[in-house]
Amino acid sequence: MASSPRVRMSPESRREQLLELGVSLLATRSLDEISIEMLAEEAGISRGLLYHYFGNKQDFHVAVVRRAADDLIAMTAPPAEGDSLTRLLVSMESYLDYVVANYEGYLSLVRGAAGGNAQLREIYEEARSALTERLFIEDDDMLLPDTAGTRLIVHAWSAYAEDLALGWAREPAGVTREEVVRAMSSSLPALVAAVG
Repeated sequence: MASSPRVRMSPESRREQLLELGVSLLATRSLDEISIEMLAEEAGISRGLLYHYFGNKQDFHVAVVRRAADDLIAMTAPPAEGDSLTRLLVSMESYLDYVVANYEGYLSLVRGAAGGNAQLREIYEEARSALTERLFIEDDDMLLPDTAGTRLIVHAWSAYAEDLALGWAREPAGVTREEVVRAMSSSLPALVAAVG
């Protein structure tokens, strides 16, 4: 890989550049594959400068994953217009598109959270909560009743939707994007109906 020419930047701009580069690399690589050497070369900086901004490799990885999770939440925000079902469908389509475009990074987040990394687990849970909380935002056209039972179902459904998205991104098996979104969106009301 050709390294970028060295450019003097403000500390805030350099940190932002490093985070953006880390998120970009995370789209096609697992978190473990993103080395300090790779990042320093891509950014055109010394390894020591990277440590100046992030302390250590783990701190850098956590900052990159947090940024990627923030991007996921922003990119999957439902539109302001439309009824609740339309907004949900647009949000699910955006979620599926994000998982496909950022498969390795998203899988790293899921595996890191499941593997016992407390910081990644916290980021994962915050992102998952932000995504599912959208279903309960109170307005005149709320999709789901906000009850303890419904929240339990939505939490379980989000694991199903995540597994379906990751599985389809890895191997579509002849299933179309529209069919995946339909499977996600039709399963939620059916599950909620089962708890009353």
